[in-house]
Amino acid sequence: MTETKDQGSAELKRSITGRLLFFYVLGDVLGSGVYVLIGAVAGEVGGAFWIAFAVGVSIAAITGLAYAELATKYPQAAGASLYVNKAFGNQALTFLVTISFLSASFAAAGSLATGFAQYFAELWTLPPTLLVALLFLVVLTVINYLGITESVVANMIMTWVEIAGLVIIIGIGFWYAAQGDADFGVLTEFEVPQGSNVIFAIVGGVALAFFSMTGFENAVNVAEETINPERSIPRALIGGMVAAGIIYVLVSIAAALTVNISTLTESDVALLEVIKADLIPIPVGVMTTVFTIIALIAITNTTLVAVVTQPRILYGMARENVVPRVFGKIHQGRRSPWVGLIFSAVILVLLLVIGTWVTEATDGSVDLVARLATVTVVFLLFIYALVIIACLKLTGSDDGEQTFRANRPLLGFGLVGNLVLLVYVVWDDPSSLLWCGGLVAVGLVLYLAQLAVNSRKAV
Repeated sequence: MTETKDQGSAELKRSITGRLLFFYVLGDVLGSGVYVLIGAVAGEVGGAFWIAFAVGVSIAAITGLAYAELATKYPQAAGASLYVNKAFGNQALTFLVTISFLSASFAAAGSLATGFAQYFAELWTLPPTLLVALLFLVVLTVINYLGITESVVANMIMTWVEIAGLVIIIGIGFWYAAQGDADFGVLTEFEVPQGSNVIFAIVGGVALAFFSMTGFENAVNVAEETINPERSIPRALIGGMVAAGIIYVLVSIAAALTVNISTLTESDVALLEVIKADLIPIPVGVMTTVFTIIALIAITNTTLVAVVTQPRILYGMARENVVPRVFGKIHQGRRSPWVGLIFSAVILVLLLVIGTWVTEATDGSVDLVARLATVTVVFLLFIYALVIIACLKLTGSDDGEQTFRANRPLLGFGLVGNLVLLVYVVWDDPSSLLWCGGLVAVGLVLYLAQLAVNSRKAV
């Protein structure tokens, strides 16, 4: 902690309770993609796309067990980067994980910000999508600057709102089924491309749905600001993932029963199509407006967590001497890592501007939301696999009385699941690696800067 103080800052403040952390996990996972990508998942699988969500959340939950164990051993900021550093002690590998996680967070925030703008267009079509997305990110950056307590309380409030939105979708599904109009056979239908098979369809659906499962890993990056992290983190991670999984499956079933799969697939705001189907005795115009606002709040919730995470990764790794120490500076008044926050905001702006330019240059053939979601998944599957390996390697190391211990066979299953999905995603969309490479290049600049600093000190 001395390093932090030497940089003119104090320690991060422990103010997050176990209950707040649970809603932090639940809110981040629930808003991560179900409002944005559910139509794309339905297009991959067909009416049985709820299976993709069920499998995806199972693999993600198993990965969460590894995070829970490591977070109770090392309740510090930096998450996966710290765990890999503890397990392998290789600075280059640690930095690769750091920049991969940062890149995943940037790509996720960019995808969600674009999704926010698409839903916003349902209320007001005048502002350009890019402008709405950029202003959205600026507002979240300001909230993050105010402090972690303000950010997490805002997260909890928005979590209740987004749960209400998903409950509305589930309720419409139950209402429709109760009228006797639902065709439950659609839940077992697979609409796979010619020449493909059901297994590949499910894997493809899981790969897309996996974006909706991400977010739980962000919880460990605020471990240093959590009260009693050894007890709070495992409960929040496991409880949040189980709750999110149940909600996801119910929402998927409700959407499949009430809306034609082709309609879901072709819509940029797929869940809103359930509202527009006008199946309940409430004016559809009122419901559309209310649900659009709920969706905007839900996407805001997840994006806020991403914006909170980015500077804290940089803060934690600055203390490990992996990135320049300037990122370890904390604002004296607000107690927020302001240098990393500004840097993250600049990268996000550039990512959205370049992504929008690429979309326009290809006449819309590139779906920016789906492409950035795929990039996020590539990075995270790589990281998740490494975290599980690190957890296995650190078995018996630094254990304490309150250390959570994950089931080893389950971790093995989770490792295989992550690797299979990673291989499939890269095989299915190899161009995503170009986007990954561009984001990693940004990190390479940081790495070279740190090497230069270390070289000067050595002299």
